[in-house]
Amino acid sequence: MTVTGPRPAPARTPWKAVLGGSIGNMVEWYDWFAYASFATYFAASFFPNGDATAQLLNTAGIFAVGFFMRPVGGWLLGRYADRRGRKAALMLTVTLMSLSALLIAVAPTYAQVGYFGAAVLLLARLLQGLSVGGEYAASATYLTEASRPRRRGFSSSFQYVSMTVGQLIGLGLQMVLQRTMTEETLHSWGWRIPFIVGAIGAAVVFYIRRGLLETEAYEEEEGAEAAHRGTLKGLLEHKREFVLVMALTMGGTVAYYTYTTYLTKYLSNTVGLSKSDATLVSFLALTLFCLLQPLAGALSDRIGRRPLLITFGVGSMLGTVPIMTALQGATTVGQALVLSVAALVIVTGYTSINACVKAELFPTHIRALGVALPYAIANALFGGTAEYVALWFKNAGIESGFFWYVSGCAAVSLVVYVTMRETRDAMLRRSEQGDVPQPA
Repeated sequence: MTVTGPRPAPARTPWKAVLGGSIGNMVEWYDWFAYASFATYFAASFFPNGDATAQLLNTAGIFAVGFFMRPVGGWLLGRYADRRGRKAALMLTVTLMSLSALLIAVAPTYAQVGYFGAAVLLLARLLQGLSVGGEYAASATYLTEASRPRRRGFSSSFQYVSMTVGQLIGLGLQMVLQRTMTEETLHSWGWRIPFIVGAIGAAVVFYIRRGLLETEAYEEEEGAEAAHRGTLKGLLEHKREFVLVMALTMGGTVAYYTYTTYLTKYLSNTVGLSKSDATLVSFLALTLFCLLQPLAGALSDRIGRRPLLITFGVGSMLGTVPIMTALQGATTVGQALVLSVAALVIVTGYTSINACVKAELFPTHIRALGVALPYAIANALFGGTAEYVALWFKNAGIESGFFWYVSGCAAVSLVVYVTMRETRDAMLRRSEQGDVPQPA
């Protein structure tokens, strides 16, 4: 007797999907973070000699410009991910990042060609912003869609695991270079090494991602909805979710960049630790932060996403000023490490689950664009400017004003976390209808 029915789907290995979806994110954020962490060494290479803080402000300004390309990348590459597939978008973003890293690695200095070197640096940052604007959404969407409902929080947490591992690799390389090269060598040409490594790493990831399978949710999409994949018209039908993503991102992105990319500069430029000690503190704190992400993601699969977001909002709103103020008085690596870890534990309530929360808000045909564009806009306005705002307050002699700024952003997001609906039980594909987790 012949049995009719749907053909079985190709075998999909969850860990392969997690690795493929996140490893490119790791390389992209390694390059992104390398710019921030090595800025203290190459700032003088692209701008005239002068005040060190002014040179850092210039490089931080270019860093912020990269964020303003993220909405463009979010729109173009989010649309591309919805129309051509998650896999295609993941391969494109890592290609762009490889090119941008290579440009920074070979950029000429101010002494060689004047401000043309800074122009090359700016072009590279624009490409990085374009790439990362699409990578976040493609990665978040792929990791969330490729996971079972009961494991979405856990699986999507690896997005920030990969981002943090990328930062750790950058910090680790920085520590090695600091201990094997003189200050003069690092300022002269040693800072180029991490960008060469990033370009090579991106090429390796491109090869790995070629073997990924497209997500079932994307392949199941058909009919009228499929015809409107990745369109702004389709996105505008979900204006509330668009605004929601921007608002819930605001506090999280400011806090994240404060305690990751800006932390090393703060510890050396304000607290007074040596550059090597500041790097060590950041490395150890981020290692613990990385280990917390899957634990918090798995917890959200049991108790929901909102409790973790609310915990972050309250902790960041009330804890930022005391923690940053206490850091100013830290005199040892141990003291700075304890305070840095405390801050990152709070931030984990946002970072571990924000990817799946945003993906769970939108239907498949505009999910990547829906995650990418509002998130990129929020990052351009708040995340990308966090370091610049911090340095501006410091240059103005009122550095504590930045602590209150971070707290205020967290307070705005907290209102959203308290009033938004729970997203844990959202169905992303038709095959999940019989596999929805029951309330804990």
